[in-house]
Order: sequence, then structure tokens, then C-alpha cells
Amino acid sequence: MNTLFGGIEAGGTKFVCILGSGLEDVRAEARFPTTTPEETIRQAVGFFRRQQEDHGKLAAIGIATFGPLDLDRNSPTYGYITSTPKHGWANTDFAGTIRRALSLPVGFDTDVNATALAEWRWGAARGLDTFIYLTIGTGIGGGGMVNSRLMHGLLHPEMGHLSIPHDRGADPFAGSCPFHGDCLEGLASGPAIESRWGKPAETFPPEHPAWALEARYLALGMVNWIYTLSPQKIILGGGVMQQAHLFPLIRREVQTLLKGYLQSPAILENIDDYIVPTALGKRAGVLGALALAMDEANPLPI
Repeated sequence: MNTLFGGIEAGGTKFVCILGSGLEDVRAEARFPTTTPEETIRQAVGFFRRQQEDHGKLAAIGIATFGPLDLDRNSPTYGYITSTPKHGWANTDFAGTIRRALSLPVGFDTDVNATALAEWRWGAARGLDTFIYLTIGTGIGGGGMVNSRLMHGLLHPEMGHLSIPHDRGADPFAGSCPFHGDCLEGLASGPAIESRWGKPAETFPPEHPAWALEARYLALGMVNWIYTLSPQKIILGGGVMQQAHLFPLIRREVQTLLKGYLQSPAILENIDDYIVPTALGKRAGVLGALALAMDEANPLPI
């Protein structure tokens, strides 16, 4: 009988909870709006209590969530959502509340790191040890692995808040980030596109100038990560990247910006296989939560 795990994908607008043993064995799923921490976490706990009544005790729960987060296991606020702009959720003891309510081990990480873990286990990053995953949608977030370990450190990656060149003559838009204005997220997220042009991004045809500018900004971010992290692949997801025509624009911009400095066939000859869409699609985040639970129950040796 397969060992069962629980996963929570906590988004700013909805929670997704699943029960299963892996990619091919998801046995139950629930979705509900993100309201207050008390109400939303209570719904998640109720889902898993019902599943344990039907399927038996789970081995662990994984939480893939919006942040920022405290991921330092030695910190008194480990497992908290910290200074999030999501109303009512700042300083929420997310992992601890789930752990106490269900008496289960809890894996806890950012939604983007969890998605990277799922892509590594089951998707576009299989067989790699160093790669990045980026989501471009309501915000911009990034995570990934270095030497087969999820990226952590002082806190966790905040790739969306990278400072990139902003030519205000070509693009006078001030940026939409409430913290930094014209960081990458402030210039290239879905809300930034809509604020700049006055219409949602998905309403623009492929030839609209919004897309060339978007590709330029995303490529500026990517070349910095290519130089600093040397990823073997870059995986792109999120609502903005549903526009498939963006991929060739981004790939060409990356090659142009690198100017031939990195003599790698992956970039010079095979860039279509280097900058790629997510293989797991919209389920990547919740599958990442399941993968976090699996790793919490069976941790890798240090």
C-alpha cells in the first residue's frame, strides 16, 4: 500500500489541498478561497482530518505558500508567513498551526521553490542538479536548486525584486511594486503590464509592443541569474507565460544580451530546450507541496 501525503498550495486568492502518494496517485482534492488565516487554515485542517478518516494516517503535510517566509528551523518564528502584503496574513504561524492540529510533520517552503521541486522530481528539470523556476503572473517569483538542494540562505530567493535597467525614455512607466517601484516585478508582472497599457495582458495580440518590452525585461533578469547561478535550465510558468509567443522573444533577447560571452551549446545552439515552459502546468504548485511532504517524511542526508 502506498504511503500517503498531504499538500497545501496556499495562494493569495485560493488554497488547493490534495492527498496522494505522487504524480500518478492523487486521491482527493479541494479548493477554497483564501480569506482570513483562521478560516482558511481551519478549512485545510478539516479537509485532511476527513481524508485521514477515509484513508488512514498521513506521513506528512507539505505547504507551498506565498511569502515572505521564515524558513530557518532554528528560529522561534520558523514556519511563519512574515511581512507579506496579503491583508491579515502577516506574522501567521502557518506551519505550526497545521502541525499542532494534525500531529504530523510539516514541510514548508515558498510556492516557487516547491514548484521547482516538483519539476525536478516529475517535470522539466528531471536529471538536473542546478536550475531555476520563475513564475510570471500577479507577481514575479523565483526559486530552484543548486547542487540538487533547494535555494535557501538568509531567507529565500526573491527574484522578482531584482533591480534591472529601466530606460525611462523608452518606458516612462514608474513601476507597480509598492516596495521598489521599478524592480523586475514592478515592470514585468501581469499587473504592471495592465497598469502601463491600460488593458489586461491577455487582451493584446502577439504583435503588440507590450510583448517586446516584456521579453526585454524578463531577459534582463535571466542573464543576471545565468551569470550568477549558471543554471542548466530555466523553467517559466505563471499566467503571463500562457502567451506562448513570448518564449521565442525571450530566447532571442537572452542571446542578444549575453553577446556570445558564454560559449555553451545550450545557449548558442539549443536555447529552445534551455528556456522552457513548465512541464506540470497549473498543477505544478500543489504537486510541489506534495513533494515537500515526501521530503519532510524522508529527508535527504545533510
